[in-house]
Amino acid sequence: MSGKSVHITITQTEILGDALTLDDLARCARVTADWITTHVEAGALLPEHGAAARDWRFTSQTLVRVRRLVQLEHTYDADPQLAALAADLMEEVAELRRQLQLLP
Repeated sequence: MSGKSVHITITQTEILGDALTLDDLARCARVTADWITTHVEAGALLPEHGAAARDWRFTSQTLVRVRRLVQLEHTYDADPQLAALAADLMEEVAELRRQLQLLP
């Protein structure tokens, strides 16, 4: 393993209004609709609503996750499943830290 270190900062955002369509999510995240479809099929992303791709709706939290996946895949040349696992662990750590801050 190389000695270089990479720091990833993901800022959580909240988009008000309607849920994001496939095209909206792709545009906001600067990826293709095919990239999102591939990651949904791999289980790395989950639409909130819709069975068919044209009906999919995503939350703003999914946008944060997409940006995280893109960064992990690019930085570490990770496949979608590995990037999703790393993103899951990062999200879990963030949630545990939030819970710790709430403790008296």
